[in-house]
Amino acid sequence: MKNILVVEDELPISRVLKAYLEKHHFQVVQAFTGDEAQQKFDTCNPALVLLDVMLPGRSGWSILEYIRAKSSCPVIMLTALGQIDNKLAGLHQGADDYITKPFIADEVVARVQAVLRRSTQIMEGGHVTQFGSLKVDFKARTVMLHGIEISFTPKDLSLFLFLAQYRNQAFTREQLLDQVWGMDYEGSDRAVDLAIKRIRRALEHWPAAEGEIRTYRGLGYKLSVYE
Repeated sequence: MKNILVVEDELPISRVLKAYLEKHHFQVVQAFTGDEAQQKFDTCNPALVLLDVMLPGRSGWSILEYIRAKSSCPVIMLTALGQIDNKLAGLHQGADDYITKPFIADEVVARVQAVLRRSTQIMEGGHVTQFGSLKVDFKARTVMLHGIEISFTPKDLSLFLFLAQYRNQAFTREQLLDQVWGMDYEGSDRAVDLAIKRIRRALEHWPAAEGEIRTYRGLGYKLSVYE
């Protein structure tokens, strides 16, 4: 049974989320303030965090930053702020999805299941794969080049791990947005191009004879590896 940490200061909303998640066989840990959220994140090892933005004490943005500094645990933001700028801010800071209040509890459960499914698909490579001097550990979510760990943003790491898992397969920008950013992402597909640019920069010392991220003009990208 997977732990879900629900961080929501409005007790009625927290109770509804807890009831619906438990109905779908999740174990729920509740937190009602930012400080409590940080403490319970460290102690309960959640599979996913539902994180309200507006909290007493530390804000949801602060807690998201704390989580991303130490973990790739999936995070879905909950907020009454519906403006696109707030949604983009959350996604850029490493949130995996974003749900605007008021919401339907069944939809939240479906989003939780979808994010966990994407996360599991990436991790179920389950083993370390070597592409020449590039070492990819899907379970630990680390990428090493010449023995040195490469630092990626959470979203860039998720994109690279997805391409590495399905190496030598081409994906459109739309497919990559669905798989990595989520089906409800409302930003431009330019986000994929920018992420690929950053990943290529991080991999600039990876020998071209071992592999590369190839662009298919008008289509998308694939990670070509020469094993």
